[in-house]
Amino acid sequence: MKNSIKKTDRSSLIIFPILILAGYLVALAGSQGGAMLGTIPVFAIAVALAFLIQWLAFIPAYIYQTEKFFDITGSITYITVTGVTLCYSRYTVPLDARSILMAALVIVWAIRLGTFLFSRIQKAGKDDRFDELKPNFMHFLNVWTIQGLWVTFTAAAALVAITSATRKDLDAFAIVGALVWLTGFVIEIVADAQKSRFNADPANKGRFIRTGLWSRSRHPNYFGEIVLWIGIAIIAIPVLQGWQWVTMISPLFVTLLLTRVSGIPLLEKKADAKWGGQADYEEYKKKTPVLILWR
Repeated sequence: MKNSIKKTDRSSLIIFPILILAGYLVALAGSQGGAMLGTIPVFAIAVALAFLIQWLAFIPAYIYQTEKFFDITGSITYITVTGVTLCYSRYTVPLDARSILMAALVIVWAIRLGTFLFSRIQKAGKDDRFDELKPNFMHFLNVWTIQGLWVTFTAAAALVAITSATRKDLDAFAIVGALVWLTGFVIEIVADAQKSRFNADPANKGRFIRTGLWSRSRHPNYFGEIVLWIGIAIIAIPVLQGWQWVTMISPLFVTLLLTRVSGIPLLEKKADAKWGGQADYEEYKKKTPVLILWR
């Protein structure tokens, strides 16, 4: 048992520098041809800030062993780094409609999701995903560091477009991207609202939701989130150059994380443990797509 714990601790120590390296490489690629604040790329400042905010928030979170402000910190980070890039890029390159549009879309999404998640955990009292992580310093620190990387990767296309020295008027990419973003945003809001109403009804205690958008997808809220980040990436396309194209990994990263790592796999496992074997649940799983809205 002790050997197993030591091995896990060693893994956490290895993961930490890997996360930092990944953030550094994205900062390096996204900074090419971008706005500067003195001799420092604004994009790199935003990436560093994304990690710094997480580490500062981690300190009281670890001391008081709480995850209650984890999600709201993530949203605050999105808003902060977007605001910083918008504010300081103008000293090198003029602000334009595309930059303002992208900043507005990211900030609106972050405010909506952050307040929703914060309200949810206030009602629930805790997030049991953190139970085994909180007591271990490196495990818990890595979770916060991953959130910094999450912000960096998902917002990368938007931040690069805002800081890019290349400026182009709003075009078909901006219109299509904004419509795609709006579609995803509405899907996410409606899905979250439907599930909140369902869970608030005492008659649904112990049951799983399979109405509304949830009758067409087992995770419509995640589908909406993926779609809206695809919209952001589409808006960014016309101003990307050279290594900046690396930041188009943004929607791919969101998709992989939600479908293969922290989102759907954890929720599917939890649902299977709770309702697995029940005829109605097994039929629901069989007939309803795991992600893409269908039927």
